[in-house]
Amino acid sequence: MKIKQNEKILFIGDSITDAGRNRSHSEDLGQGYPLLVASELKATFPQKQLTFYNRGISGDRVIDLKNRWEEDCLNLNPDIVSILIGINDTSHQIDRTDALDEEALNQFEEDYRFLLKSLSQRTDARVILIEPFVLPYPKDRINWRRELDPRIQIVRKMARDYQTELIPLDGLFNAAGISHGFKYYTGEDGVHPTVAGHGFIKKAWMNQVEQ
Repeated sequence: MKIKQNEKILFIGDSITDAGRNRSHSEDLGQGYPLLVASELKATFPQKQLTFYNRGISGDRVIDLKNRWEEDCLNLNPDIVSILIGINDTSHQIDRTDALDEEALNQFEEDYRFLLKSLSQRTDARVILIEPFVLPYPKDRINWRRELDPRIQIVRKMARDYQTELIPLDGLFNAAGISHGFKYYTGEDGVHPTVAGHGFIKKAWMNQVEQ
């Protein structure tokens, strides 16, 4: 994917994207990977006059994204949309049941499909899907794989169906964690990136763009 002149680039998702942004300022990018990506692209391509938006909201599930999709995505008419969502859908189900909830999985897929279908129908945006992820520290995060792995497969299915870019972040992150320590990338909860973790996501995002 190449970045073109005057493009609007939207990052949207949950707390990993939110990264402490000031929601009262629409241009605020937070302190995470959206800021790092924007910083590098603006420094590298000052002539392109790029515009960046962060519409991550902490705690969001895919249904929450669907409910605010009109205002926070479609109304912006972005040229590139980067979506990272799914870990809160995972954690909510782990808290509720000891078995895989097929109905919840079907709803996840239906709502995710709504996002991409509406984008394809109403905009010319190119899309980057980022897999939700969890690292196995603390150890109980291993139990989250029951709910997370099927959702990762759904994200991959959406990438195939809608011919989007896909960043296989769960595998990339876990491989890096095996090499350098899981806490190095997601601290004490296996989910929320450290500075190094956000830098890792930025690197994966830029690698996808440079391809």
